[in-house]
Parts: sequence; structure tokens; C-alpha cells
Amino acid sequence: MTKKSRHFETEAIRTQINTTEEKEHSTPMYLTSSFVFDDAEEMRATFADELERNTYSRFTNPNTTELIDKMCALEGAEAGFATSTGMSAVFTTFATLLSAGDHMLSVRSIFGSSHTVISKFLPKFKVESDYLDIGQEDQWQNLVKENTKVLYLETPTNPGIELVDMEFVNDFCKKNDIIFVVDNCFATPYLQRPIDFGADLVIHSATKYIDGQGRVMGGIIVGRQDLVKEIFTFSRSTGPTLSPFNAWVLSKSLETLAVRMDRHCDNALALAQYLESHPQVEWVRYPFLPSHPQHEIAKKQMKAGGGMVCFGLKGGLEAGKTFLKSVEMCSLTANLGDTRTIVTHPPSTTHAKLTDEERAATGITPNMIRVSVGLEHIEDIKADLDLAFSKV
Repeated sequence: MTKKSRHFETEAIRTQINTTEEKEHSTPMYLTSSFVFDDAEEMRATFADELERNTYSRFTNPNTTELIDKMCALEGAEAGFATSTGMSAVFTTFATLLSAGDHMLSVRSIFGSSHTVISKFLPKFKVESDYLDIGQEDQWQNLVKENTKVLYLETPTNPGIELVDMEFVNDFCKKNDIIFVVDNCFATPYLQRPIDFGADLVIHSATKYIDGQGRVMGGIIVGRQDLVKEIFTFSRSTGPTLSPFNAWVLSKSLETLAVRMDRHCDNALALAQYLESHPQVEWVRYPFLPSHPQHEIAKKQMKAGGGMVCFGLKGGLEAGKTFLKSVEMCSLTANLGDTRTIVTHPPSTTHAKLTDEERAATGITPNMIRVSVGLEHIEDIKADLDLAFSKV
């Protein structure tokens, strides 16, 4: 079997750095800040970029290299860089690609912290932005300027679980000479590969499904080699680098990504179907439900629907508060993609810093409940939500 013919699961398990003289079967942790040189000439040549080798863990480390190699193989990317968190990956990408006087576009429905970076912090560096609305793609061209450089989106979006047609976006970006960046956190490379649809860069909060067990934080940026080279140059001086320990954990976690995502998807679809028929639920959004407005897009670009479900609870904000207080097994925490099912209220948590108008524009209603569906038995998840519904 050639390496190119290997399936996703095999690539996630068998992509490793070279073994040491100890012939270990599992990659060891390289908990070192720096690496020694044989002599002054080797050190000079390395810092002059004449030799490619590890020098300092802010630049590269064997553990981060293995993680990056795996993610590049799984996403079909040319190169990558690992960062300390998902948000550091987002900000590092923007800070590298955008300069004072540039303009960027973003889909309006994005994670609250990403919205804050775009709307509050980038203007400090004289970077302008405009938001694009999903479902109004015929109006996107009106927002393109001569200095538009980057288009950023999530698909599925957080928390509204909307889908963006990446083939359309690729054509739009190529036509306007715009760098196309996709946050693939919700889908993971197991369910969706944005580069196959034309994306130039793909970003992950590895804290979520890549780890999958709520243990460590991390971020990944993969894509075009020329763009990643710029990101590496920026990052080696500014220092958003992922720690070797976290990289080791995340690389090991990738070995089980496929089997975990299969269970997440099965549970999430079953839960979405249960919620869709529940008398206390106004609406449900899950990509592989036929009722989802972008169901056909989901089938075109995703292998399955992922592990995230959101729904609207009858009774509004107060009902939502009671519901969250009444769950017993499910967790109330600021994370997703965990083995444990997590229930959150986005309007008062992840997107609390947005104004009422901004939340309404992105489809975040006061009664929205977001469920990161875990790996527990589906009947136990349903039973816990049934208990919460009974208290509303």
C-alpha cells in the first residue's frame, strides 16, 4: 500500500515523526525549550536558513511537527503551523495576511470572539471589514473593495449551524483575487475538507474535536505553502506557538478522531430527530435533517452532519434559564467537541458581548439552546433533556 492510497483513519494513526535510537512505538514527548548544535558553523547555517532543523520550540518542535504533518495529510494541505489556541490561530492568520489600509469580508454568523477580533481589534490596526449574510450571496459583490484581501467564514457556523456553499465562495474569491479562509472546527477534516472546495487556508480550534476530551488547548492553520510561510515568519517572532505537551496530546487524539466523530454524528442526528418532534421545541437546526435550509449544501460538502445541534425552546429566555438549571448529566461549560454532552445558552455566554441587534442579525434568538452532543448512550442524553423539559 502506498502512502497516497491510505485511508483517513490509517493516515491519522500512522503519520509519525521518525523514531529515535530507542525504537519506540509511540512518539515520545520532546519537552525541551531548545536544541543543541554540534558546532558554531551548524548553528550559523541553521539561523541563516541554510539548514532545516529544530532550534527553539517557539519555532518548531518534533511534537508540533508531527501534529502539523498529520493535519496537513488529513486536510490535503501543503503546509501548516500549530498555535496555542483556536483564537490565536484566527488572530495570527488575520495579523499575518492583513496590513493597515486593507479590507476583509466575513460571514456574519461566526463565533463571538472572532467577531470581537474583527469588529473591535482589527480597526486599531486600520483594517476595515464588512459582514456578509448567508442567503444573500447575490449582494456580496456590492461589499467588495479594491483593497479587499481576505474572506473568512465558518461552515457550519457557531452557534447557528448554518452552512456556506464553499464552491460558490471559491468562485467568488477567485473572481475578486481574495484569500479564502475557512474555520473547519465544527466539521473536522473527517467530515469536510475545505481545501477540496478551493479554500486557501483552513483553521481549527484543536481544543474542540481534535482533542475531543476537554483536556488541552490548541490551534491549527493549514493550507497553501506560500501563505503558511508568511504565518510561520510572523509567529516565530510573536510567539503564539503550541506547547510540545499539548501537541503530543493532540497528535495522539487524532488517532481516534474518525471513530469518535462517527459516534458524535450518530448521536447528534438521533437527538435532532427527537427534538424535532418534541412539543416544547419551536425549531431545530442540524445539517443532515431534511428540514435544514441548507441541507443540500450539507450533503454536497459534508460526509455527515457533525456533533452540534441547536434548537429554540418554547417559552423564551426564562424557559431557557430553567432548562439549563434542570439538566443533571449534561455539562454546563464553555467548550464543545467533548466526549461529554454540553448544553449552553449562546445569547448569555459565547455571544453575550454582541448587542441584541448583532445577535438577531446572526440568527441567535433569546431561546436558542446549543448542544454539543457527546459520546454517552443516546438514550441517557435524551433522558437528561427530558428531565430538563419536564421542569420548564
